[in-house]
Amino acid sequence: MKPSSADLGPATMYSSADHHVIATQMKSKLREVGLRPTRTRIALGSILFGKGNRHVSAEMLFEEACQASVSVSLATVYNTLHQFTEVGLLRQVAIDSSKSYFDTNTTEHQHYYVEDGHELIDIPPINLVLGKAPEPPEGYEIVRIDVVVRLRRV
Repeated sequence: MKPSSADLGPATMYSSADHHVIATQMKSKLREVGLRPTRTRIALGSILFGKGNRHVSAEMLFEEACQASVSVSLATVYNTLHQFTEVGLLRQVAIDSSKSYFDTNTTEHQHYYVEDGHELIDIPPINLVLGKAPEPPEGYEIVRIDVVVRLRRV
């Protein structure tokens, strides 16, 4: 079973006691998925998962880390996000070749992308019906199907 961010903390601001609980849960979750719980991974994971399900870019997380006085480089943020994605803690949603978001909700779901607001929004599963998936070429398997519906305000 894939890890869920739901058990990593509340969706609102938290006190220092809550922060300690979230950090402890993050440390356990990292060990569970085979990542060493470094101070940086715990800090970034606590920021990511301490606010409930959401979509963040590396730049957004870097800014939040700076505001939380976490000393980290943008390159480290990118590396950590990719490590979290590889072990199933996050889901990467590529918008184009230069823009990706990381989703703390790893369940199967699709997204709206608001182009003029650079915002990713979950599409409720009942609002999207996908047809039969194509047969992959011999020697390949379908890992995941991503649908991103692009929106523009009118």
